[in-house]
Amino acid sequence: MTTPRQPSSDPDGGRARASAAVDAATESFVAHRNLLFTVAYELLGSAADAEDVLQETWLRWADRAADDGSEEVRDERAYLVRTTTRLALNRLRTLSRRKESYVGPWLPEPLLTAPDVAEDVELAESVSMAMLLVLETLAPTERAVFVLREVFDVPYDEIAHAVDKSPAAVRQLAHRAREHVAARRPREVVSPAASRRALEAFQRAARTGDLHALLDVLAPDVVLVSDGGGLKQAALRPITGADKVLRFLVGVTAKNGLAQVEPAQVNGSPALRLHLDGELDGVLALRLDGGVVTGLYYVRNPEKLRRLDTATPLTR
Repeated sequence: MTTPRQPSSDPDGGRARASAAVDAATESFVAHRNLLFTVAYELLGSAADAEDVLQETWLRWADRAADDGSEEVRDERAYLVRTTTRLALNRLRTLSRRKESYVGPWLPEPLLTAPDVAEDVELAESVSMAMLLVLETLAPTERAVFVLREVFDVPYDEIAHAVDKSPAAVRQLAHRAREHVAARRPREVVSPAASRRALEAFQRAARTGDLHALLDVLAPDVVLVSDGGGLKQAALRPITGADKVLRFLVGVTAKNGLAQVEPAQVNGSPALRLHLDGELDGVLALRLDGGVVTGLYYVRNPEKLRRLDTATPLTR
C-alpha cells in the first residue's frame, strides 16, 4: 500500500526535501544492494547484466525519491525486489536472443564467493553452475517465479505484482517450475569435503600430468561443457562419456601445456582456477552425484573471468 504525498508550494523547501529523500533512498538501496544483485544474477546468470539491471533499478528508485509528488513506499525491500525482477525479466529476453548467436555452449559467468555463501546451503545450491544451468531450461517467467519463491521466499501475492500475473497463475507456475527443476537438479547435496576430494584429484592430475587417474572420479556418462565464447579454444558441443572427456582434457594440456591449478570458492562451491603462463585461463566447476563427477563446467571466455579476484557478496 502507498500513501500519496501532498505537493509543496515552497520551491526551496521542496528541493531540500527532495535532496533528503534521495539521500535516504541511497542509504536504503545500499542496504539492499547485495540482495538485489543476487536476485538479478540468479535470473540472468550474468554478473555484467545483473549490474546493468541494478543501475537501472537505482536510477528509477532515485527518480522516485526526488519526485516530491510520488507516493511513499512502505515496504522498500519488496518494491526494490519487484523493480529488479521486472527489469531482469526484460534483460533476460534480450539475453536469450544474444545466446542464439553465441559461439559454442553458453555457461553462466562464474563468481568468486565468500565462505559465508557456502555456509547457506540453499543459497549455495541456487547459485551453483549446475543449478544455474537447470534454471536456463525454464521459461523467463517460470524462472523468476521459482527463484523468488524457492530461494528468497517471496510471498505469492508479491511475486504476482513482480511478474504481472494473478496469484493463482503464479502458484501454478511455481508448481510446474518445481517439478521441472526437481527432475534435473543434482540428486544430492554434496558436502564441501566431497567436492574438495574430487578437485584434489584434478589438482594431482594437473601437477603430475597423469590425467588418466581422473577416470577414478569421473562417472561413465560424465558431461563436459566448455565455454570459450569464440575467444578461446573450447568444444563447440558438450562432450559426453569419461573416455571422450579425458581425451579432450589431454588434448587441451598437450596444446597449452600443464596449467597451474589453485582451489577457489566459486558460486558457493569448491572449484579450480587454471593459470597458463601466469595468466588466469579458466575456471573449472564440478557437479557431483553419488560421489563421482557427473558434470564439468569449464569457463574460458575471458569476458566472463573478471570477477575472480575479489569475492562478490551474495545474500538472501
